[in-house]
Amino acid sequence: SSPSPPTSTTRSARPPRTLVLVEEDLGKDPVRLGEFIAERRLTVWYSAPSILALMARRGNLAELDLSSLRLVLFAGEVFPISHLRELQRILTRSDGERPRLFNLYGPTETNVCTYYEVVETIPDDRTEDLPIGPACPHYTARVVDADDADVPRGEVGELLMAGVSVMRGYWNMPEQTAAGFLDDGERRWYRTGDLVIDTGDERGFLFRGRKDRMIKKRGYRVELGEIETCLNAHEKVREVGVVAVPDDDRGMMVTAFLGAPEGDRPGVIALKTHCARTLPLYMVPDRFVVLDALPRTSTDKVDYQRLKEQLG
Repeated sequence: SSPSPPTSTTRSARPPRTLVLVEEDLGKDPVRLGEFIAERRLTVWYSAPSILALMARRGNLAELDLSSLRLVLFAGEVFPISHLRELQRILTRSDGERPRLFNLYGPTETNVCTYYEVVETIPDDRTEDLPIGPACPHYTARVVDADDADVPRGEVGELLMAGVSVMRGYWNMPEQTAAGFLDDGERRWYRTGDLVIDTGDERGFLFRGRKDRMIKKRGYRVELGEIETCLNAHEKVREVGVVAVPDDDRGMMVTAFLGAPEGDRPGVIALKTHCARTLPLYMVPDRFVVLDALPRTSTDKVDYQRLKEQLG
């Protein structure tokens, strides 16, 4: 039999739910955002990691009452582990409780399709980025090589997703639709263009960068996102954008743009030494450019095109 409809008693017992819209100017002001969350007693907060990192550093969150927060969700870019650790510390109350933190992943074409909950306190010596987690229950995932063959667990490949929330295609763009999907006779898979590793355990997938950001330098394959991960672990670096342009002498010149506060910026030698500790020498950037802040797109991601334009 069908369940009985809710009575007036159960309706009145359920707390009201309100979606609060954040204006564009407010959304980029870390100090006012923290105050906004506290004053409105918001229970769920969802934003890009760059905004949360700014709030942790400049938003005076430790002085605010954020006890109403139950969930903090972030997606859209890699959350540097040092900034996430600081946010986690600030949000942990005196009784040890804190809101649940979730790293969400999913391109526009699929919406959120994987998730990973930060359940443990992030140790001080951790430098590895968070996993993006396993596929959501209504999705199926594959990791494939350049020939669309499944790769073994532990190896890097492109992430493909299938499920009821995957879009049907691009409106009036048949060629782009054909290039963006794989039909294996059983399912229709969306090609995310993201490189991942399937861990085979509760961590799910590890993000390893964009397929279109893989370059060849001196005969070696270089993933620019891997360089960004390395530099994001530097304590004085706030944000990173790595770009590559053709160069007559090097074949490809790799430039790392860094956002760091004026007066406390790392020097070039310190940056090269930091990179050399974890990266092979051919992956160490040729140039470092330190800015107050990196240019951002309308969706608050690093604007790589504008960074390339700065190279002339």
